[in-house]
Amino acid sequence: MNEDDAPEGERLARIFLTRVVEPGDEVAGRWLREFGVEEVVRRLRDAGARLPGVSQQRWAGLLARAAQAAPHRDWAAAREAGLRFLSPGGPEWPAQLDDLEDARPVGLWVRGHPSLRLWALRSVAIVGARACTEYGAHMATTLAAGLAERGWVVVSGGAYGIDGAAHRGALGAAGATVAVLACGVDRPYPRGHTGLITRIAEQGLVIGELPPGDHPTPSRFIVRNRVIAALTRGTVVVEAAHRSGSLATARAAQRLGRHTMGVPGPATSALSAGVHELLRDQTVLVTDAAEVIELVGEMGELAPQRRGPVLPRDLLEPAARRVLAALPGRGTASAGEVARGAQTSEDDAVGRLYELRSLGFVERHGDGWKLTRQAVTSVRQDHGQC
Repeated sequence: MNEDDAPEGERLARIFLTRVVEPGDEVAGRWLREFGVEEVVRRLRDAGARLPGVSQQRWAGLLARAAQAAPHRDWAAAREAGLRFLSPGGPEWPAQLDDLEDARPVGLWVRGHPSLRLWALRSVAIVGARACTEYGAHMATTLAAGLAERGWVVVSGGAYGIDGAAHRGALGAAGATVAVLACGVDRPYPRGHTGLITRIAEQGLVIGELPPGDHPTPSRFIVRNRVIAALTRGTVVVEAAHRSGSLATARAAQRLGRHTMGVPGPATSALSAGVHELLRDQTVLVTDAAEVIELVGEMGELAPQRRGPVLPRDLLEPAARRVLAALPGRGTASAGEVARGAQTSEDDAVGRLYELRSLGFVERHGDGWKLTRQAVTSVRQDHGQC
């Protein structure tokens, strides 16, 4: 069964509503829940009794939109453009979108061949600033490529900056990516990303709530973000200023109980200030795909432990390391002084010192002992001084 097999009446009714009500309209969502799709459409089409929760002025505006709606025409245009329409509860509908409750999309227009429901089960959103830095673009590309190589779907908004870098990273790794648009999916926006969005549609999916040909507005970008948050297992924010719309995606993910992650940037960067604010508020710091998957993946998908380079002194036995640490950074020390510093006997200290000399860590000068240049360098590296 595919979406074309959905009941003609309900599908056309929902297509009609995508032309009449704005995405994320919770009042309209409540109407659908309380009265059903067909009754809501009947009242809008026939200028029937006003539905509750709206003023007379707003009701008049909805009726004016309804008078212009032509669902058969929209459906024909969509079919000609190779689009399909998903209804809630249908075989390809991602059930996690139902977590949006009354703000759930009336339906989704889809461009591309894979199953959205299956792809969404193993997906991560990567979002961030449009005017990003080279660092931000690099991190988004690298994260997306790493996720794609591990079989995860990368979801973003198709915009300039971080969004575009994330999509390109996934595509470059021959992976899966989904663009969620704030306009008709047959109308790539921004226009400068026409080639990118076309490629996403060929290799992945382009989805949106608005009917064919509809244009984006600032408010539609904001409400679009809730779909990105609800669709995915978690959201990663890469560079975002304090007023960035990407923070709305992260906040929506938090409200929905999804994982929220942030990639840190320079403390002095205004483009990372919003991310740093998130990191102070129940958001997990991540730096690569493995750390993202450890959070959103299945039990046992752990990121490797991070360790610095193994230094020669790390290979020494604990007692020998204590004797080595008891030697001063400059000058010499007697065996007795070394023994007291290492909290051991003088005989043991002498034995350890000869052992360390054979390994090139110390050298004897008369009755005293001192570190070799190799040992001094190792100590400084161990203390982060180089």
